[in-house]
Amino acid sequence: MTQVHSTALVDPQAQLDASVSVGPYAVIGPHVQIGAGTTIGAHCVIEGRTTIGRDNRIFQFSSLGAIPQDKKYAGEPTRLVIGDRNVIREFCTFNLGVPGAGGVTSVGNDNWIMAYTHIAHDCHVDNHTTLANQTTLAGHVHLADWVTIGGLTGIHQFVSIGAHAMVGFASAVSQDVPPFMLVDGNPLAVRGFNVVGLRRRDFSAQRLAAVKQMHKLLYRQGKTLEEARAGIAALTAEMPEAVGDIALMESFLASSTRGIAR
Repeated sequence: MTQVHSTALVDPQAQLDASVSVGPYAVIGPHVQIGAGTTIGAHCVIEGRTTIGRDNRIFQFSSLGAIPQDKKYAGEPTRLVIGDRNVIREFCTFNLGVPGAGGVTSVGNDNWIMAYTHIAHDCHVDNHTTLANQTTLAGHVHLADWVTIGGLTGIHQFVSIGAHAMVGFASAVSQDVPPFMLVDGNPLAVRGFNVVGLRRRDFSAQRLAAVKQMHKLLYRQGKTLEEARAGIAALTAEMPEAVGDIALMESFLASSTRGIAR
């Protein structure tokens, strides 16, 4: 049977796998679904149309699936979807989506989300990210795979941060951050590329060289953005092993809507 503490309040309509554990004084609403092996800490509140996958560890006092902090929201059946193997530490708040923007807030797999993190409506956090204490995501933010965010950082609505990028401590992020880049500050500045993170992910010497060259084209040679994009496209012929990394950068720059940190 599901291990539910005697003081927890679990709605009879909630769908919990038999291996789910629910701690003291937790509250789980009727539209919640929780997958195998997930543990819910004491005093957590999980409500709304929230789906949580397998083997997540959700620590005490988190609030997941509350209505969005958006004055336009009028009770529509929007959703929060959380994947597998995430660690969600104390006092985190993840909100439902809002209509007209997809209506879904999502968190993928294998994310490490530290205390007091806020993920607002219609944000999409992909996989293997690390969000340090008091990371704050406004609405519609997208964090791609392997993004790292330093503590006390605020991210403006509609900002996208590309795969493998790192944002330093106490930063204010109001423009898109391209993949692989290392940024920090208020105002935000690009300090280099995330060489330590890429090495930890076993990027080869040629892939690192390609990322270094893309950083130079964007930030060190005085080129316009269009000139830098043309130079990045030309790297494909020179560095075939890094074709996927170059394509990732090209796609990000082509789809940026807020302009890139530069």
